Amino acid sequence: MIPRIYIPGDSGALALGAEKVAKAIASELAERGIEAKIVRNGSRGAYFLEPMVEVATANGRVAYGPVKTSDVKSLFDSGFLTGGHHKRWLGAPDKIPFLAKQTRLTFARCGVTDPLSLESYKKHGGLNGLTNALGLTPAAIIAQVTESGLRGRGGAGFPTGIKWKTVLDTVGDRKYIVCNADEGDSGTFADRMIMEGDPFVLIEGMTIAGIATGATKGFVYIRSEYPHAVAVMNKAVEIARKAGVLGASVLGSPNAFDMEIRVGAGAYVCGEETALLDSLEGKRGMVRAKPPLPAHKGLFGKPTVINNVISLASVPVIMDKGAAFYKDFGMGRSRGTIPIQIAGNVKYAGLFEAAFGMTLGEIVDEIGGGTATGRPVKAVQVGGPLGAYFPRALFDTPFDYEAFAAKDGLIGHAGIVVFDDTADMLKQARFAMEFCAIESCGKCTPCRIGSTRGVETIDRIAAGIEPEKNLALVTDLCNTMKFGSLCALGGFTPYPVMSSITHFPDDFKPAPVRVAAE
Repeated sequence: MIPRIYIPGDSGALALGAEKVAKAIASELAERGIEAKIVRNGSRGAYFLEPMVEVATANGRVAYGPVKTSDVKSLFDSGFLTGGHHKRWLGAPDKIPFLAKQTRLTFARCGVTDPLSLESYKKHGGLNGLTNALGLTPAAIIAQVTESGLRGRGGAGFPTGIKWKTVLDTVGDRKYIVCNADEGDSGTFADRMIMEGDPFVLIEGMTIAGIATGATKGFVYIRSEYPHAVAVMNKAVEIARKAGVLGASVLGSPNAFDMEIRVGAGAYVCGEETALLDSLEGKRGMVRAKPPLPAHKGLFGKPTVINNVISLASVPVIMDKGAAFYKDFGMGRSRGTIPIQIAGNVKYAGLFEAAFGMTLGEIVDEIGGGTATGRPVKAVQVGGPLGAYFPRALFDTPFDYEAFAAKDGLIGHAGIVVFDDTADMLKQARFAMEFCAIESCGKCTPCRIGSTRGVETIDRIAAGIEPEKNLALVTDLCNTMKFGSLCALGGFTPYPVMSSITHFPDDFKPAPVRVAAE
């Protein structure tokens, strides 16, 4: 039996040296005259252990990590091809604590399969959901998705089934499925991991969406900063098309569905669904007024489903295991699992998929292991650059859409960025306003002008100029932006600003005047 060596080829692992390790292992195999197959899988998401090399042995897969090129020769000397012990030995991957504690539904295959092998995908349950969907009416598919409680994982948390039903019920000579893969929030990488590590699950989810709504064409809009994801998705679409998963007859059925990959324009605002549609149409990405909703009049004026990568990638498991199975996970109106992305100043950075309901403190302290610097955690930003900063006093908040909203926060795309006690929250508030000013599409005044005035006003507070008056002005600006902006960019920028002012007031006080020693 030829040994199989798994070395992640996703961009997160590549950034940590996976390509050099792969070349060193290939070179060592050649030098020792050993025949082996190297599989470039996706990452399992435990980035603090990357590059994590795995070997398939008679007793299952054995992991080693983080592996450096200098470790390669000694790995071979230690007999790692048969699971031999080494200083980098981690044992069975699914027994590693960070991975063992997870509930992997959407990411069940990520890091396990060969991303571009349809056979590997099928072997691990792939296409079961699509096969089941082909035996149902569109209304029955949507009923399953609705019953599962799946909500948009891109930030808004809108019920997926309702959006699909709206498109199904809307008359149109052509309908579209658009996947929003413009993952631009700080500390987020779940979409990228899926596209690079398990692309067929996204293709399967989009195809099911097409069959359920009567759409025959799909587009994946991927941010330009994700060249590896673009390359993998293009190859996966071509493979799926040749295998009959996509095309005029999906898996031999009367249903037609095909899709294309499109590269984004490098603008954060194109993560907003209507700006994304304008960009897809070849226009400058600017937010559209609603109504009409995209479900009624979306891409090229046709009924359009716009869902995030994780929303669509969660559909196959629902159609495979059933709505009741998926709905059994979670709490309140937040059902199923959520891929929490732990980043920033944290000891154990990575993706952690779990059912809704864990507290923020559990995620940061127990799963993330606290700060990488060893200093106390001061603040945690959840939901990207537009998310609120939560202090330790709010660490008992459950990871749930409504629970976060009740504390003036938002889950967003479930990215968590950790800061230690050296963080200056006034600077963080200024960054939020500056980010909005730079990324604004400019269509509405509250966002375009409000953010610019916000930067200027916070600079005056930092300089000690009428701090109380200017804090009141920032608060007024935030209210105007929150309730007057056309989209979430301007509407959510007040979250990080006001949470900084509310929870960390000392950082907004003038620096004490130092009296020169006599």
